[in-house]
Amino acid sequence: MTERRARRTYTEEFKKQLVQLLNNGKPRSEILREYELTASSFDKWVKRINATGSSHDKDNRTPEERELLRLRKENLQLRMENDVLKQAALIFAQK
Repeated sequence: MTERRARRTYTEEFKKQLVQLLNNGKPRSEILREYELTASSFDKWVKRINATGSSHDKDNRTPEERELLRLRKENLQLRMENDVLKQAALIFAQK
């Protein structure tokens, strides 16, 4: 069985530097090999940084995605409040 590599974290500046290397013409395969990166992670960095200048998910969301997340959060909060009110109504109905 192969041993899993420990999860590594990279700074935003490091990610931007590697994407800049690619944009300046350094071969992708060479970057992946030299820095021991996974292709999927590096490809995400390239896509996000070239699109918005940031590799963070939250900075790359469309307005529709942000609105959907906000509405889902609000919906969850309202459901929780509704459950509390139902429990309170049951308690007061017993008295």
